[in-house]
Amino acid sequence: MAGPQQDMREKPVVRIQSHKENDFIEVELNRQELSYQNLLKVSCYELGINPEQVEKVRKLPNTLLRKDKDILRLQDLQEVELILMKNSSELTAYTPSLLEKPCYNSNAAKMMY
Repeated sequence: MAGPQQDMREKPVVRIQSHKENDFIEVELNRQELSYQNLLKVSCYELGINPEQVEKVRKLPNTLLRKDKDILRLQDLQEVELILMKNSSELTAYTPSLLEKPCYNSNAAKMMY
């Protein structure tokens, strides 16, 4: 049974549009703070990019997200893609791996199931 804390959060999965990387990360957003700006801010922080680099936010497969109402309709594990500006391509050439991010848990990666 889900606790009340879990009911208060949305968990879209986000990635950067890239021909090299197609994995998503799960971001957790408080339902009371669910907005376009908050999704953008949290997603960019988690992906290690600057929000000014983002040209568009797309709900896959082909819907642009433009305002808070669009974000409020997102469901858990909804796939969202950040499309970066063309002139920021040199910044996406290097996307830090999970090994380089502080959220990476090396002990968990060594566990066998």
